[in-house]
Amino acid sequence: MALTQSLIRELAREAGFTLGGVAAVPDATSIASQEERERFAAWVDAGHAGEMDYLKRVNEQGDPLRSSVRAPFPWAKSVIVCVADYSSEHPRSIDPAPEGAAWIARYAWSGSQNMGEAQRPSDYHKMLLKRLKAIEARLQEQFGAIESRCYVDTGPIVERVYARYAGLGWTGKNTCLLNQQLGSWLFLGVIITSLEVRADELALPAADRCGSCTRCIDACPTQALTPYRMNATRCISYLTIEKRGIIPGAVPGDGGITDLREGIGRNVFGCDICQDVCPWNKKSAAGRAFIVADPELAPRTALINPALDWLASMSERDFGEWFYGSPVKRARFDGFRRNLAIAMGNSGLQRFLPQLREWARSAESGLSDAAEWAVRRLEGESTPDDAAETRTAP
Repeated sequence: MALTQSLIRELAREAGFTLGGVAAVPDATSIASQEERERFAAWVDAGHAGEMDYLKRVNEQGDPLRSSVRAPFPWAKSVIVCVADYSSEHPRSIDPAPEGAAWIARYAWSGSQNMGEAQRPSDYHKMLLKRLKAIEARLQEQFGAIESRCYVDTGPIVERVYARYAGLGWTGKNTCLLNQQLGSWLFLGVIITSLEVRADELALPAADRCGSCTRCIDACPTQALTPYRMNATRCISYLTIEKRGIIPGAVPGDGGITDLREGIGRNVFGCDICQDVCPWNKKSAAGRAFIVADPELAPRTALINPALDWLASMSERDFGEWFYGSPVKRARFDGFRRNLAIAMGNSGLQRFLPQLREWARSAESGLSDAAEWAVRRLEGESTPDDAAETRTAP
C-alpha cells in the first residue's frame, strides 16, 4: 500500500492541522537531490549559519545531515508535511505602536487555556508534535510496522523544501514558505516515513508567485536577505534568539555597513518584518474572517507590543514564570535583557538611562556591552563603529 494525498489531508485535519500533504524523497542521484545538497552546503560554507552548529552536523560520510533526508535516514521514502496557521488579526510590527513598546515575534505569542484557568504560555513544538504523533499512530494502524520520525523544527530536514514538493506553497524571497491562500504565518511539522507515494499522487510544486516584488528584501533593517537566501549572521531573529553574548555592530568581512544593533530596532525576540510587508500576507488577511486561526495557538495579548519598562522589570524568576514553556525561553534571561537594552537604546527615550547604566555594570558581557552601547546612543555620543565609519567615509 502507498500513501495518497487525500489520506494525508484527512489525517492532518483530524489532528487539528490546517493543511497536509505528502512528497516523495528524491532519489539520491536525482537532479533535485543534488541541487538541494549543493545549495545547503554552499550556504553553510559561506558562514551564513553563524553559530548554529547543529545545522553543520555531518554523517559518517561527511555529508551535511540537513542537505538530504537520506543522509540521516537511508530508509526514507516519503515526507508528510502538516501546516498549522498561527495568523491573527492583531497589529503588525511595522504598524504604529505605543511609545517604548517592544516587539516579540508573532509565533511566540501562543498560549493555551484550560477550563477555568488563566491563559498560559505554550510551546508550538510540543503542541504540534503531539498532533504529528497522532497521525503517526494512525499510519501504523493502517500500514503496520513502518519506519518513521516526527519533527517540528528539530529534525535534520529543511521542512519548507518538502512543503514545496508536497504542493503546499513556494519558497518566497524571504525564505519562508508562502501559500497563496494563507500567506506565510505557518508552522510546519513533518513525518519522515518508509512508505511509498504512488506516482500518480505526487503533487505539482506550487508556482513561485513572488514575481518582481522585493519588499521583504528592501524592508530588512540589517540587510540579511538577498533573493531566496538569508544570511543568519545578519538576521534579527538569529541575533535575538540564537546569538549568545555580544551582538556586534556589523558582521566582519560581509561588506555591510548597517549597525546590526540599530537594525534590531525594538525587536526583543525574533522578527516579523519580512513577513509583515509581504503582499501575500496582506491578501490572506483580507480574505479571512478572524476568530482564532488555531484555538491552541491563540495569542497572549500581554505579549503584543509589550512595554520595555515591564519586560525590564522582570526578575529571573518572573521571566521563568511568564515564559515557562514558551519559545521565548530560548533567548535565556541574560540574552533577553541584552535584547531589551538594545531596544531601549533604539527607543530614543531618556527614561531608560538609569536602567541601562545599571546593566552596564553587569558581569555578563553581552548585557553590559549592549547597555553601554545603548547609553552612548541615547546620550548622542558616537559609537566606535560610527566613528570608524566616519573616518573611512570619502
